[in-house]
Amino acid sequence: MGQKLQLKNYNIFLVLLIITINIIGIMAIGSAKESVQSRQIVGMILGVFVMFFISFFDYNLILKFHWLIYGLNIALLILVEVFGDSANNAQRWLMIPFIDIKFQPSELAKILLILFYAKFIMDNKENLNTLKNILVMLALLAPVLILVVKQPDLSTTILLGVVFCMLIYIGGLSRKIIMGVLAVTIPAAAVFLFLVLQPDQHLIKDYQQRRILAWLDPEEYALTDAWQTENSITAIGSGKLTGKGLDNNEVSSVINGNYISEAQTDFIFAVIGEEMGFIGCASVIILLMVIAGVCFYMGIKAGDTAGELICFGVGTIVGVQSFLNISVTTGLTPNTGVPLPFVSYGLTSLVSLYIGMGFVLSVGLHRKEPPRKTTELGQISSEI
Repeated sequence: MGQKLQLKNYNIFLVLLIITINIIGIMAIGSAKESVQSRQIVGMILGVFVMFFISFFDYNLILKFHWLIYGLNIALLILVEVFGDSANNAQRWLMIPFIDIKFQPSELAKILLILFYAKFIMDNKENLNTLKNILVMLALLAPVLILVVKQPDLSTTILLGVVFCMLIYIGGLSRKIIMGVLAVTIPAAAVFLFLVLQPDQHLIKDYQQRRILAWLDPEEYALTDAWQTENSITAIGSGKLTGKGLDNNEVSSVINGNYISEAQTDFIFAVIGEEMGFIGCASVIILLMVIAGVCFYMGIKAGDTAGELICFGVGTIVGVQSFLNISVTTGLTPNTGVPLPFVSYGLTSLVSLYIGMGFVLSVGLHRKEPPRKTTELGQISSEI
């Protein structure tokens, strides 16, 4: 017989948090570009439906097909490489016939990667720290990273790497191995940064190098690559405490003056800062932090390793993407092109996050309760 569901374990609080932050995002998107607001609403409705649908399936049953999930991930990324639709010097999208919607497999790849490694690590937990197992995990990760970085999408590649590191850490990777890797990667990262700043470098694309240079010297690139970020900072500061209001008609508005192009996507936090003020910005940050925190808490309470990894993986996506996006709009990091979870416009990103949250809810709903300790007298009473 199947496991009896305990609806008391269904995390309605998490659902309310997600819907609240999504509604704030839809309001901001409508103010930034009203013509796409309706599509984001459709994306939310679809996402909520998919989230609830997935949540009532036992995630362990779905994870039995983890190799199929891995193969689907690779197949979609290969399709992008062969048949992908290009825009802004990047080939990241697949056009879905008849409905005129672009689908970005690299967004879904984050969730599929979590599902695959959740099952793989759980099955190999006893041998996780062996050299063979570590090499196998890296070999399985490599095709995904290569296909995504070729699009090119360096920011998503880095995020996938961060999620992978979180999964193997939570899965039980030895701290000695972690310290050894850090001892190598930190100096290597410093050398890499030095090399990519050289005029004749070929390690990254020219536009990626300019983004780093614009971050290091924004005044030099104030009219070119630092234009978006500088105007974003101005917009956020101009909102003060309560903001200028959604859909305002102020001539001095950075958003109304089109000083930030495509503000409804990666720079949606600037719209929130200008039109909802500090209160709006703080509310968004708190909501995203709590969503990530709830995911981590549910991971701690999960009944098995796979459930724990799913929750920590999805929570990491929300937390890291939020940090990167907000850091870009405030000038703390170079422009990465990472959307703000549940807030930025983008149907693939939105629905993919809802899929991830569906699995998190499934972990909570299908959590295996520890067996009760009954006394001999209790057993006799139950038999009577």
